[in-house]
Amino acid sequence: MSTIVKKAWGYRYAVLIILWLVYIINYFDRMAVLTFLPFIQKDLNLTPVEVGQLASVFFFAYAAAQISAGFLADKFGAKKVMYIAITVFTFVTALTGAVKNFSQFIALRIGLGLGEGHHFAPAIRAINNWFPSKERGRAVSFFATSWAVAPAIVPVIVTSISFTFFAGEWRPVFYVLAIPGVIGILLLWRFVADSPKEMIAKGKLSKDQDIEEDNGSPVKKMSKEEKRKSYGVFLKDINFYVFTICLFCQLAVYWGTTTWLTSFLVTQHGLNLKEMGLFASAPYIVAFFAMMLGGWMMDKVVHRMKPVALIGYIGSIPVLWMLGAVEKGNTGLLLTLLLLVGFFVNLNFGSIYAYLPKLYPKEVVGSATGLANGIGQMGAFVSPLVAGYLVTVGANGTQDFSKVFIFFAIISAIAAVCAIILKEKKVNTSIPLINEDKSAS
Repeated sequence: MSTIVKKAWGYRYAVLIILWLVYIINYFDRMAVLTFLPFIQKDLNLTPVEVGQLASVFFFAYAAAQISAGFLADKFGAKKVMYIAITVFTFVTALTGAVKNFSQFIALRIGLGLGEGHHFAPAIRAINNWFPSKERGRAVSFFATSWAVAPAIVPVIVTSISFTFFAGEWRPVFYVLAIPGVIGILLLWRFVADSPKEMIAKGKLSKDQDIEEDNGSPVKKMSKEEKRKSYGVFLKDINFYVFTICLFCQLAVYWGTTTWLTSFLVTQHGLNLKEMGLFASAPYIVAFFAMMLGGWMMDKVVHRMKPVALIGYIGSIPVLWMLGAVEKGNTGLLLTLLLLVGFFVNLNFGSIYAYLPKLYPKEVVGSATGLANGIGQMGAFVSPLVAGYLVTVGANGTQDFSKVFIFFAIISAIAAVCAIILKEKKVNTSIPLINEDKSAS
């Protein structure tokens, strides 16, 4: 590491970049499955309903893991939980190349969901520990671009590897993907700690007070009873549940479109392996800039999530509806709508995950994020499953996805209604209920 990052104020950006890179590796594993899904479906002779079940069972395990991940990160530290998570999902990814039937694939998807599900909430907790509150919107937005960058590059990379080195076969690609997993493990072990305070105590960083800015109060050490009572800060807040519904809908649309996009391009529009990889990447190239724009708007312009959310949700409705109705061969309109979907669906991603760290005390933000994301991820479970039943299969084997994208548009409309209802009243940034004089709050 260069001298410029030896102080905590600079090193936090190095930590953010490493967390970002490791989460891209996380996405490589799940996106590789979705990229090759139409070809896996053909090789294993799967129906659209079975494909939907494979996608959904991953998100069910992922959602369940989110809830425990937040509590584990608060209890044992973000780094330990992330370290175990990446080890598990790297191993499962390598095994995916050897899958032989639907039952084996279901088991591996559950394993991948449990591994990857224990990664997100600890990463948000680590960012919360390293960045002052005034910078968290931009920090989380940058981190959120990992799930724009990865879907943008993964289809191109994995299809190119398959086409160039393995004559179009998909199985060997999953063995190759174990390599970046090992790299991620090494990066976490060498360069990341739970907090700047921990690295300063070990003499690896020089002290800089700016890193610990959050109304002048570091994270408190609380007893089990104090911790239990502190959960009431968000569990008794109605806005937490409205926010969770918004997140449910946003993840339903994002993962619904991401799950079925390659099948839509191959079966409805007849694209080959290389063409599909390029078109499937298009929405996520725009998504990177959309996420950064949303975070910047939240921090610098509107200072709230709601306006960003409304632009994203309302804009998603017509473009999703039209995407499913594009005629085969009209690649110009298809590409245009894919780019618009990438913008509107992803605009609110950075700001939505900055909402809880801005609203609640850092002592419980890991638990609040894990619980909200666990419930929200059920949207990612439900959406691909329902979509599998909405695919219309013709007598000659053709597939029509128009009803699928209408379904996604309706979910976006529900999210817009919830965003209108949502209030953004900031909760006191200290835990006020236990050992403090209430008159001081």
